[in-house]
Amino acid sequence: MLRQVVQQVQGFRTQDGAGVSLVRVLGSQTAQDFDPFLMMDDFDSTDPQDYVVGFPSHPHRGIETVTFLSKGSIVHEDHLGTKAAIGDGEAQWLTAGSGAFHSEMPQPAPRMLGVQLWLNIPARYKMTAEPFYHGVVNGEIQEFALKAGTLRLIAGNYQGHAGIQGKYLPLDYYDIRLDANGSVELDVPGAGKTAMVFTLEGPATVSGTPVAAKTAARLGDGDTVTIEAGDEPAEVLFMCSDRLGEPIAWAGPIVMNTEEEVKDAWRELADGTFIKQEARYENR
Repeated sequence: MLRQVVQQVQGFRTQDGAGVSLVRVLGSQTAQDFDPFLMMDDFDSTDPQDYVVGFPSHPHRGIETVTFLSKGSIVHEDHLGTKAAIGDGEAQWLTAGSGAFHSEMPQPAPRMLGVQLWLNIPARYKMTAEPFYHGVVNGEIQEFALKAGTLRLIAGNYQGHAGIQGKYLPLDYYDIRLDANGSVELDVPGAGKTAMVFTLEGPATVSGTPVAAKTAARLGDGDTVTIEAGDEPAEVLFMCSDRLGEPIAWAGPIVMNTEEEVKDAWRELADGTFIKQEARYENR
């Protein structure tokens, strides 16, 4: 049975960080529907002045961030002094867990095109999850030929092949690039999942429903999903994880389960006790 489109969201133009212009596609208003996907920001600009001010050092707790760049470059730095960069077609995975500080500074490029996704962490792991960074570079991203395009495995599993794995929640994340009129059918079995696509470049037809460019489309229950490009090529991101169904208490970069836990985080930021564990960082 096809997973049909049950909700579409395009978001709104805003600024974040030190003044980066972006489109907030998912946020607090969609968190329950798209659980466990909390936030998703879309970046698309040919003017470096829209983004070079970047995201200076800031904290996170209770979430994982997965940043994917179709085009462009971002330099990551963290509170341990680690420095790493990703470029065209690459991604970075940060598990903030119990607490991490990092910065993300986009570099001038002919075009900056990509998204950042916030993935919730289950309540039982929020304060025990070890902070972790991994640069998902092109050398480790498996690419599969489709009849009229390619599928790149950013994270999770695809047809028995494995990429970087989520330790606290599973996450399948595919970068699908379709030629004009190209299509792909994905197997997405199992209940209790949130599956969605984001039309990063160009419109597409998803399980028979037209989806405009720059749109997040949440899918209903089923076993498969079909994605078809129109008369122009399309780049579509597919994401799937397990629904949590837990309370969400959210203030800025802190996502916990109760307001008291959020207040505790902000008190700890003020008194210098926010970092609970030394982070582990990988960049291959």
